[in-house]
Amino acid sequence: MNSDEVRKQWAERSGEYSPSYYAYYGPNETSDLILDLLDSFVGSDAAVLELGCSSGRHLAHLHDHGFEDLHGVEINDEAFDVMADAYPDLAEAGTFYHDAIESAAPEFPDRRFDAVFSVETLQHIHPDDDAVFGELARITDDALLTVENEDRDGESQEGDATASRTEGDGEDDVPDDVEEEARRGVNYVREEFPLYYRDWSRIFTELGFAEVECRTTKRDTLRAFRRPN
Repeated sequence: MNSDEVRKQWAERSGEYSPSYYAYYGPNETSDLILDLLDSFVGSDAAVLELGCSSGRHLAHLHDHGFEDLHGVEINDEAFDVMADAYPDLAEAGTFYHDAIESAAPEFPDRRFDAVFSVETLQHIHPDDDAVFGELARITDDALLTVENEDRDGESQEGDATASRTEGDGEDDVPDDVEEEARRGVNYVREEFPLYYRDWSRIFTELGFAEVECRTTKRDTLRAFRRPN
């Protein structure tokens, strides 16, 4: 699956893992962790950007706790209609960009946001677009949080339902190309869309950030990075 195909899948996503799906479940444990870390690192006056914000459940949680300068990038245009219905205060107060992360990030000025975070989003960026991680470092002034699935040996843990297939599951009908990608650190969620495993600690420390915290949640690994003074 090439990078255009990956983006198209998310732009047209409905049902499971869609904006409506995440609005239904609402803020969760991850929302609380992000709130606690951002409140500690940058405070509620900070300019905060979420990458792949969907219908805005994590940003809405921040807004409910006093954060006002909130921004989100989202490729699925349905997300903004769902947001207006589920989180109208956020929809009115925030600034949102209907675009792919790979296209939006290069347009922002250096250190535009005090904090940037992603929840189960960077893991879906195609390897051909790895250069975007440098752009994310460039636009972050202080704190960068990644909450991504790093468990190559377990199941993919998107949202509140899990199912995936990797090489070694004992299934006979896995396509050869899927098996080959699994060997390279790619998993397919619901046999539909790819999840690319990466060493987020290495990526962002090599881009000049210091990893200051790492927590394992029920589904993901949260890593907090800060730009040294």
